[in-house]
Amino acid sequence: MTLELYQEFALTRDLPEYQLRAGDIVTLVDFVDHPSGGEEGYLLEVFNAVGESLTVIAVPISTVEVLRPDEILTVRFLAAKAG
Repeated sequence: MTLELYQEFALTRDLPEYQLRAGDIVTLVDFVDHPSGGEEGYLLEVFNAVGESLTVIAVPISTVEVLRPDEILTVRFLAAKAG
């Protein structure tokens, strides 16, 4: 599989520290090597439903999966962080 910058993926697991859930759509913005030889990773940009950038996160490759034609996109409310 050839991955391309700005390709969209789905998260494979929840990332509560970022208020993200498995199935949320993210965009690949860079490839990163693990500093001590572990699993390589991606820098992902997260957008809201109207295309505004929310954050950029670094995750291991296993945290994302390619979107498939038998999937459908959905929308959910992003709760405001307390504090």
